Amino acid sequence: MTTQDYIKKEDQFGAHNYHPLPVVLEKGEGVFVWDVEGKKYFDFLSAYSAVNQGHCHPKIVNAMVDQAKKLTLTSRAFYNNVLGEYEEYVTKYFGYDKVLPMNTGAEADETALKLCRKWAYTKKGIAENQAKIIVCEGNFHGRTITIVSMSTDPDAKKDFGPFTPGFITIPYNDIPALEKELKDPNVAGFLVEPIQGEAGVFVPDEGYLKKAYDLCKANNVLFIADEVQTGIARTGKLLAVDHEGVHADILILGKAISGGVMPVSAVLADDEIMLCIKPGEHGSTFGGNPIANKVAIAALEVVKDEKLAENAEKLGQIFRKELKNIDSDRIEMVRGKGLLNAIAIKPIKGKTAWDVCLALRDNGLLAKPTHDHIIRFAPPLVINEEQLMEAINIIKKTIIEFDN
Repeated sequence: MTTQDYIKKEDQFGAHNYHPLPVVLEKGEGVFVWDVEGKKYFDFLSAYSAVNQGHCHPKIVNAMVDQAKKLTLTSRAFYNNVLGEYEEYVTKYFGYDKVLPMNTGAEADETALKLCRKWAYTKKGIAENQAKIIVCEGNFHGRTITIVSMSTDPDAKKDFGPFTPGFITIPYNDIPALEKELKDPNVAGFLVEPIQGEAGVFVPDEGYLKKAYDLCKANNVLFIADEVQTGIARTGKLLAVDHEGVHADILILGKAISGGVMPVSAVLADDEIMLCIKPGEHGSTFGGNPIANKVAIAALEVVKDEKLAENAEKLGQIFRKELKNIDSDRIEMVRGKGLLNAIAIKPIKGKTAWDVCLALRDNGLLAKPTHDHIIRFAPPLVINEEQLMEAINIIKKTIIEFDN
């Protein structure tokens, strides 16, 4: 079968809820992937930062295989012998009392919303069904009905209503707007991405997260950090909030917590918040399954053992410097933190960011546009400087070819 054969089969039998770049991958190792024709590419998306530890990291894969031979799933109707081990490891790793294990990022966000509301009614004393949660314009937390209820993306909302109430939307990176809404005594939480990835790697002003956190503390409101994409070393620190010394009241993790090997997510909080939820009030058949527990421990060990946060910080600075030096009118902006970066592409002669990504693919590098004119670059964090420079040269060559 050829690339087109595989694409045609997906088109015929699968839902049309994605618009993938036309490349069909069958193998991955480290920072590279190979298509069904055997062509090799740099992966500069990393499955939206799920594959921070690189494709098919042997330590993570071995942990998965070893556990799969013993026990795969018990549900939470019974105890299993590795959940407690994982819970102890992950809570100490990130500095929280408790973890609630889930599977996907959207599930973890939903869990955090429920946890925040439960805390609001049982601890803060907000009247039943009156709790509000502040969110930001341009956010992306997933695609459930409740999560798209707080989206400002028309594509995410059109024809999916009615929507879940209880959300206040303010501009991102706007402290006065947050301060104003926090005066409402029914506000229970502030849910925020430390960097808005899907919005085009929108990095807020320095100090924004710390000011927002301090305002939440002063108003008895929970600061909820969605680090599904920015967490696990992607931005040059273990967590993006670590850049400003913020310890979120509720921390949401996913994607790279499993190294991209399987769906694993987690919500972390201290006892005062987490123990508001009682048996029967929330759960997941697969959340905290034995394979996920072992995989997550291995994935987090790789992050520390291979110093991936430090590598992201060092190489991210090189990457942004090199991209800013590209002499092209087509690049309107370069921004990012660590190895989560983006460029804004000016359409010239009808050629858009999508066309640039097709050319990058032809030249051996895979990236994807977001919001039409922005290309996100997020390679696996195991990339070394020599590989990074090779990839940068592909990007430079591609942009310059477009200008000619």
